[in-house]
Amino acid sequence: MNLIPWILLVPLGGAACAALCGRKYGKTADYIALAAELAALALAAAPLLLAGCGLDACELGLVGCGLRFAGDGFRQLWAVLICFAFTMSGLMCPEYLTHSHARARYQAATLLALAGTLGVFLSADPFTFFVCFELMGLSSWLWVLHEETPGAKYAADAYLGVTVLGGLVLLMGVFLLHIGFGGAPGFEMMKGLDYSAAQPALLYLTGGLLLFGFAAKAGVFPLHYWLPLAYPAAPAPASALLSSILSKCGVLGMLLLAATLFRGNYRWGEVVLALGVVTMLLGAVLALCSVDLKRALACSSVSQIGFIAFGVGLMSLLGDGNVLAVRGTVLHMVNHTLVKLVLFLAAGVFAMNRGTLDLNELRGAGRGNLPLMLVFLTGAYAIAGVPGGSGYLSKTMLHEAIVEYTELARESGMHIVTQLKVVEWLFLISGGLTLAYMLKLFITLFLERPEGKTTGKALHMGPLTAAALVIPSAVLWVLGLLPHQVTDPLLDMSQGMLTDARLEHRLQYFSGTNLSGACISLAIGVLVYLVVVRKLLMRDGGHRNVVPAWCDLERNVYRPVLLRLLPNLFGLLSRLVDCSLDGAIVLLRKTLLVSLGKPKREVAGVKATDTLGRFCDRVHWLLNHTVRRKKPKEHRSYVYTFAEKEREAVAAGRLITASLSFGLLLACVGLVATLAYLLL
Repeated sequence: MNLIPWILLVPLGGAACAALCGRKYGKTADYIALAAELAALALAAAPLLLAGCGLDACELGLVGCGLRFAGDGFRQLWAVLICFAFTMSGLMCPEYLTHSHARARYQAATLLALAGTLGVFLSADPFTFFVCFELMGLSSWLWVLHEETPGAKYAADAYLGVTVLGGLVLLMGVFLLHIGFGGAPGFEMMKGLDYSAAQPALLYLTGGLLLFGFAAKAGVFPLHYWLPLAYPAAPAPASALLSSILSKCGVLGMLLLAATLFRGNYRWGEVVLALGVVTMLLGAVLALCSVDLKRALACSSVSQIGFIAFGVGLMSLLGDGNVLAVRGTVLHMVNHTLVKLVLFLAAGVFAMNRGTLDLNELRGAGRGNLPLMLVFLTGAYAIAGVPGGSGYLSKTMLHEAIVEYTELARESGMHIVTQLKVVEWLFLISGGLTLAYMLKLFITLFLERPEGKTTGKALHMGPLTAAALVIPSAVLWVLGLLPHQVTDPLLDMSQGMLTDARLEHRLQYFSGTNLSGACISLAIGVLVYLVVVRKLLMRDGGHRNVVPAWCDLERNVYRPVLLRLLPNLFGLLSRLVDCSLDGAIVLLRKTLLVSLGKPKREVAGVKATDTLGRFCDRVHWLLNHTVRRKKPKEHRSYVYTFAEKEREAVAAGRLITASLSFGLLLACVGLVATLAYLLL
């Protein structure tokens, strides 16, 4: 039994039911959405548990061209992970949204986003990917707008702008892919094609357009600006999904580009690698300087997306030997999904109980809540790359991949070995910054003492919220502590879609070489926390926001360019084009088509009114210069006055002659004339 249509239809049907609940039955909408998410999770997991069920290739005759879907190990893993994350988010909604408005709208948007996200990961061709990508992006816009505060509306505008712009550019890339590379092949067919003979200009133009659309959704520099705006504005359950799941839709597109069009393409790999390095460094620095909990986590997401883009670049650079880069990238995607699910939901607990996300006001707010402290510590431990956590495994593989590429470059005599060593150290420094900002958050929230004598009311979370935090935390520990028993089989199952290479031997995650790289990052992180955070970023025991206002890329660059500069520039160009025809006509009349001889005077109206008007003008002029010389009267030309009267008379005559009364009158006249003729 093919379960793909049912996995997509269940959230769509749930969205319709949730929308019908309206404002009056918002709580009912929460449980309808949770039931739909649980049903989708059961359907996604069924192929792993039951014989005879599967995610088989299928085509739905929708939107003209049809939507094609497929299922393999990678898609199977992510279908389960997507439904799992939406379910965990849904568990928190009844408590988090208790005092919120428009709960039915929120849940309908959530289920539409679930259907769109599943469609993206199950899509079998670029067109299906685009349709589901847009459904996911536009429905999730309602999450950012949900609170309807001025800040939420501003963030929603930014999110909608990048969604629409990225979608349009992505669509143009899909069109070029369709035109330039043989119709609309599926991803499996694209993987088997050889693009070395393709026109470089068309290849890179198509790839650049597609990368723009994918990077806009993933949050890769310089299109990362919307994440620190949208994530804090959305409710915590939605922020968790935006960071953990929806950003991976853009990452998936980048993975598919590296596995198909740009497999083994060094130029492309270097560009994506550079974008990844800048993104992971910039995001880490912004997270380190943030004084808002959700903004810090949003900037952390930017940094972790940079790590993933780093792996995507290595996939292209390593070519057919990219198995370590593929496995490290896929595992870091999984880790980031689970970690940000835990951390954003934990941030929601602070928001529910304290009504603020300012770190200075939340200092010590988590003291005394051991379950919350443990789940937050789990997320921080995993993402920081500490041995024993799942993040250590993925970062180890990514580090091994850059070391492997450096050795290949040295053996090949390439002159980029020094640059690659710099990239490796930037990777380690970024990992250290991750530990530094997670230490800052954990110590501030759970270890520092709050100002004043009282700590305030203890944080409370209901059983459903606790389950939403504990379950993904447990999964993180399983992945980190059982790498060969659990993690490696999952990677073996999922890597086939992205590479045909296989590991030649089992990776020794806890070897001395791998542990030394992790220790370097951890030492950098501790040093940065003690020196930079404690000494430079804190004053009088409180955290300072040291990021200057001019560093706001969105407010100072993108909005002025997109809302003022480009409209005015293209408006000017359009006006010039519009006026060019009239200008050309005037120029021709003044030069090539200039009239020779005295031009004839134009006649206003019929000749009789024109002659009469000129005669009256002469009489008027004569009177002004004789009888009325002392008090001359001004009057416009009688030519135009008589012409207007003549036009009015003609118009009135047409009305009269076209009327039924006039026709009857003429009939009567004809009848009278006939009778008179007969009588006489």
